[in-house]
Amino acid sequence: MDGVEIAIGPVRLAGDLVVPLDPLGVVVFAHGSGSSRLSPRNVAVAGALKERRIGTLLFDLLTPPEADDRSNVFDIDLLAERLEAATRWVAGRPDAAGLPVGLFGASTGAAAALVAAAHLGTVVAAIVSRGGRPDLAGPALERVTCPTLLIVGGDDLVVLDLNREAERALRCEKRLEVVPGAGHLFEEPGALERVTELAADWFVRHLAAAGRTREAG
Repeated sequence: MDGVEIAIGPVRLAGDLVVPLDPLGVVVFAHGSGSSRLSPRNVAVAGALKERRIGTLLFDLLTPPEADDRSNVFDIDLLAERLEAATRWVAGRPDAAGLPVGLFGASTGAAAALVAAAHLGTVVAAIVSRGGRPDLAGPALERVTCPTLLIVGGDDLVVLDLNREAERALRCEKRLEVVPGAGHLFEEPGALERVTELAADWFVRHLAAAGRTREAG
């Protein structure tokens, strides 16, 4: 794992980048409110992706002083702008150049991922949302073109309803997966393991397909 620093204008954001041998692609993570690149749940998913030959970039969407301002934590446009810049940054690195890129978002980070994907278009090959708030992406939902997987805990009732509405609004290939008995943080036995399995399968399928399309083109 390489510790990296992503420069976005005057801001410097800390990140952790892993690019395995012969990678299928790379996934950029967007953490939720009150979290960081060190989120244990996102780290667990990233570890599972590495085992499937998928690179990962976990980075802080906000600097520590910015994160202390709660208005920034829910500023989806700001978070999406940072995520978009980080996605372009990783796509431009020699060790990741030409690789299909996916986005993994949790909570508010999922909204940022959807807005960023709407802006980036074909740059993004797939999205996975874990316990996400896709409703906060607003009209950007209808502009997302890449395959999108929404994963929600069965006991996370309010968020589950919001994801059902978002699934109806999406115009791309989409799927809603409900993890029975799981809450918002997927802390129940076996819940996070199910999330990692679903996310890894989705990314392997769609990043590999995007890679084949690029090679054929």
